[in-house]
Amino acid sequence: MNDVIIRTEGLKKDYVLGAETVHAVRGVDLEIRRGEFVAVMGPSGSGKSTFMNMVGCLDTPTAGRYWLNGQLVSELTDDELARVRNKAIGFVFQTFNLLPRASALHNVELPLIYAGVGAKERRRRAEEKLQLVGLGDRMEHKPPEMSGGQRQRVAVARALVNEPALLLADEPTGNLDSTTSGEIMDQLAALNGEGQTILLVTHEHDIAEYAKRQVHLRDGVVEKDFLNQHAGAPA
Repeated sequence: MNDVIIRTEGLKKDYVLGAETVHAVRGVDLEIRRGEFVAVMGPSGSGKSTFMNMVGCLDTPTAGRYWLNGQLVSELTDDELARVRNKAIGFVFQTFNLLPRASALHNVELPLIYAGVGAKERRRRAEEKLQLVGLGDRMEHKPPEMSGGQRQRVAVARALVNEPALLLADEPTGNLDSTTSGEIMDQLAALNGEGQTILLVTHEHDIAEYAKRQVHLRDGVVEKDFLNQHAGAPA
């Protein structure tokens, strides 16, 4: 089990909205191994975003159990979950979430500042990750001076700077054109090729095709879970 990075048993999440209870996730059993590239798909209301939030330690389940890296995190306090998030998980979002007045380098350094890493080591690691995503010549540029694809690459570098066990990408190409989307997905596929575990949430089939495994949710349960024999850029 030491190569299992995500394990859920009977994971459920209910939301009480007035007199109504919404059963967003209705019991998900799932294992994801270290080094996998998994796409979680499903229509609106399928529970994929709620599931992503629980896996990312942004929310806690109503019932069931969740282990991350062998640690039972479903019963942790909010403060403990925050520490797990900062240490073990890198996030890439649809909206980039960059500071517009800060350079690419400073944006990537931010998680290390919160982690208390010294200035010299922060800069070294941030430069290394920006080089990794092909932005070695854009380190001092600010987000408004960059294209959407370059901004998302900065976000990927920031997500990787803490050397996370898990990279969570939530609709990472949602604000990008098809060509730029392909470039970002090629980048994620290359990172996975180097051993990075990636969990991708998307509703786009052509984006999910980059993943080596697809998990489809419907009405809060796993409808399909299969290996993608033709992972990579769609033909």
